[in-house]
Amino acid sequence: MDLRVLSDVVQRPLPGAPACLLVVSPEREGCDLVEWGRAHAEALRQVLRERPAMLFRGFRVGGVEAFERFAEAIQPTLAEYQERSTPRTEVSGKVYTSTEYPANETIPQHNEMSYASAWPMKLFFHCVQPSPEGGATPIADSREVYELLSPRLRERFAEKRVMYVRNYGTGVDLPWQKVFQTEDRAQVDAYCQRVGIQVEWLGGNRMRTRSVRPAVMQHPETKETVWFNQAHLFHVSNLGPKMSAAMRMVFKEQDLPRNSLYGDGTPISDAELEEVREAYRKTTFAFPWQAGDVMMLDNMLVTHGRTPFSGARRVVVAMGEMRTENNS
Repeated sequence: MDLRVLSDVVQRPLPGAPACLLVVSPEREGCDLVEWGRAHAEALRQVLRERPAMLFRGFRVGGVEAFERFAEAIQPTLAEYQERSTPRTEVSGKVYTSTEYPANETIPQHNEMSYASAWPMKLFFHCVQPSPEGGATPIADSREVYELLSPRLRERFAEKRVMYVRNYGTGVDLPWQKVFQTEDRAQVDAYCQRVGIQVEWLGGNRMRTRSVRPAVMQHPETKETVWFNQAHLFHVSNLGPKMSAAMRMVFKEQDLPRNSLYGDGTPISDAELEEVREAYRKTTFAFPWQAGDVMMLDNMLVTHGRTPFSGARRVVVAMGEMRTENNS
């Protein structure tokens, strides 16, 4: 790809950055990101195929609403956050807060909504306020993660796929009303039937869902094979040895607030998922945010996460170009 299609900018490489990351800054001070993005929208979509993580640094952004306009210039139809897995708050239009987990927690690398029936191809992040310490949004190349895994593990996941199990109404994790954005059980049933989620209403206000999704995918444009699932994140072992042991003492295996199994219902071992986590550790790259940064990712080719932080931090996100397994 000839990067000269992106005029009026210069490349600003970051030390140690992976090949998938392109960092660009404006040649002139005060360059408006929205105007520049609109003028280069088609070129940016082309570049993203070869450099699936793009960091725009040093542009004049003009706030969250302007960030949303930039995202819409590249991806005209932004998506709502459906089949929710983590707490978020709508900020403006279809711009949301990044995952609202406690500051001292790490959010593992993941492809956004890879557990769901549909996922966004494009993600946009905007750093409104960087934290004084920590708070990076690390990235990792999903192709490299796949290549680092043993052939046996890759083949087993590809063949069996991943079953995501969630139990709602336990007082832990999000309630089903938040996840499905409705209080109406009939609407939940209809949605789940439409997207292939098995629903089981239990006593009281409790509900269990099971869904089987891909673990390995082929990118629809580049045709490259990618590791694309959240088995390691949903699995109870993600909580760490002490907390996962405590959860297993409190809940029966089938009643855990969330868990992942192979698609045929057989367990995924902690050791197998440790191999996955080690592959992420070897490929993850983190950089400190600067105020005004905007990052665009191809969500199938690049994962993201979050490091712990202290102090105030505000990073917002938008997503678009929804895909399903049938049209990927």
